[in-house]
Amino acid sequence: MTVSVQPNLIQFLQDDLAISSASIKVALKHSEQDPGPLPMILWQYGLVTLEQLEQIYDWMEAA
Repeated sequence: MTVSVQPNLIQFLQDDLAISSASIKVALKHSEQDPGPLPMILWQYGLVTLEQLEQIYDWMEAA
């Protein structure tokens, strides 16, 4: 299953939150096996903090 990810979200993660592209790739790979929202997958695997997760959802709400 291919995950449709908004390029703007990826850009936000990398530019504003300084999430590495390697971390994003790990989350995308896991999302293929266990579909779910990318921000939650990042958090579940310890790739973002709870504070960063809140920032992501705030950004998504405003976008």
